[in-house]
Amino acid sequence: MTTADLHELAEKIKSWGSELGFQQVGITDLDLSMHEDALQRWLDNQYHGSMDYMERHGMLRARPQELHPGSVRAICVRMDYLPQGARFAEVLSDERKAYVSRYALGRDYHKVMRKRLKQLGDKIQAYCDHELPGTSADFRPFVDSAPILERPLAEKAGLGWTGKHTLLLDANDGSWFFLGELLINLPLPTDQAQPEQCGKCTACITICPTQAIIEPYVLDARRCISYLTIEHEGAIPEQFRKPMGNRIYGCDDCQLVCPWNRYATPTPEADFLPRHPLHAPDLLALWAWDEATFLQQTQGSPIRRIGFERWQRNLAIAIGNSAPNPSLIQALQEKRTAASEVVKEHIDWALAELEHKQRAGHTGNQQVKRLVRIIEKGLPRDA
Repeated sequence: MTTADLHELAEKIKSWGSELGFQQVGITDLDLSMHEDALQRWLDNQYHGSMDYMERHGMLRARPQELHPGSVRAICVRMDYLPQGARFAEVLSDERKAYVSRYALGRDYHKVMRKRLKQLGDKIQAYCDHELPGTSADFRPFVDSAPILERPLAEKAGLGWTGKHTLLLDANDGSWFFLGELLINLPLPTDQAQPEQCGKCTACITICPTQAIIEPYVLDARRCISYLTIEHEGAIPEQFRKPMGNRIYGCDDCQLVCPWNRYATPTPEADFLPRHPLHAPDLLALWAWDEATFLQQTQGSPIRRIGFERWQRNLAIAIGNSAPNPSLIQALQEKRTAASEVVKEHIDWALAELEHKQRAGHTGNQQVKRLVRIIEKGLPRDA
């Protein structure tokens, strides 16, 4: 292939990516060696918590060419997921409701994006077969499904810069998007990275309920509500239960306070539109689910992978963080006998919290009230 051929193909790839529903497509080489020291420090400090797979794969994450031998480029893509009418403030401020991270309200993004990336790869291969005889496009798609440093690759590909909360930020659309990659063997021209634009802002660090962002660009997953509610098995440490509030799956706080997210555009992707039972659900209604209902209601959702025990554990904490209510206390007591030991521990904690608040008077979660005030001052457009 000539240089002209490669440049023409790169432009077509970006056009095909747009047709497939990706909001942005960038191309980069695979050299992530500059991230190896930071990755090793993060692992040495045990910031990955119980995610043993992070340590097991080690430096492979910074060497994507070893994941698919022969690859020389990564085609990085972005797909927006911010739902229109996200109702952030309404749900977070209502202790009777459960808050689900907005990325998980619709269909599992892994399946949606992987299918589209495979289609993009097939388009590249078909183009090579018809327009560039003798050229073979050997590719492999990834969507948060293999040991690969996705954000550093996307940053090099020009999709954004890494914010102090460790998420990727784009000046036009904030951080409400998923990332995916197509490793490929073609030496396509690469794109330029965006400049870092966080400046002196530390809103994400300040607002984090559990102070999981221990310094700019460094996240201790063991303190992160997303990790605790999704990845962590067993009992959640008591020190983090109250700060969790009514968040039962994930946490969006560091994104909600980010000034760049005021410019985010709601997604046009139908697959990411909220499922009614999860958009602004009542805690009591979710607590009433049995395992069969949980599996049925979360079919095709990323939530399903946490399993019913973690689901009940998270709900018990949210109920314990709500205002005292006889119906909630009765519901907890009724489920206690049949609950697993892990869930039973959290039910007991929740009952003790509700009893304490009954005696002392309940004034609500001040941290959540502060967050809601910030959200209401700078909501994303149409959110």
